[in-house]
Amino acid sequence: MTAPPTRRGRHEQWMRRALAVAATPPGPAVRDAAAPGTPPGPRARDAVVPGTRTPQPPPGRPPGGADVPVGAVVYGPDGAELAAGRNEREHRGDPTAHAEIVALRAAAARVGGWRLDGCTLVVTLEPCTMCAGAILQARVAVVVFGAWEPKTGAAGSLYDVLRDPRHTHRPEVYPEVLAGDSAALLRDFFGRAAAG
Repeated sequence: MTAPPTRRGRHEQWMRRALAVAATPPGPAVRDAAAPGTPPGPRARDAVVPGTRTPQPPPGRPPGGADVPVGAVVYGPDGAELAAGRNEREHRGDPTAHAEIVALRAAAARVGGWRLDGCTLVVTLEPCTMCAGAILQARVAVVVFGAWEPKTGAAGSLYDVLRDPRHTHRPEVYPEVLAGDSAALLRDFFGRAAAG
């Protein structure tokens, strides 16, 4: 019998899933990519919010070609994957379509409410202030992230919105989980963009 994974081991396993989501082009491929062990059938990634339309890329732009590869996955209190999201800001033409927001919306649709008590959000890049605010509003219990974001990070680098003692809810934060892998994915993307 094998020992259960340590917290760090579980976080690394979950981060590998977030990295896989980040490496997938935005759109249906992300929503249709089942997590290992996910039974076939509808998943939160397939949810469509009533009154919205399926996003289409702007004319003349390949789907997701300009979207920075950031992936996020929400896990329930039992460790089961609830939802995944990838940065789709360019793909959707939506300034709020960061990976965390996409994943949080899908997770809320899956659980049937906005409160994600006891849930863990795993994201490949440190959340920005908008995403940190959404994490607090959703009452996410744990945030695990890969690479630091010194320009816009709000989980300890530029700001520390998530652990600000003035908030009534403060999640546990675990930074730098597979940070090298997350940073490499971003370096590769920006290197290809510069070569262009």
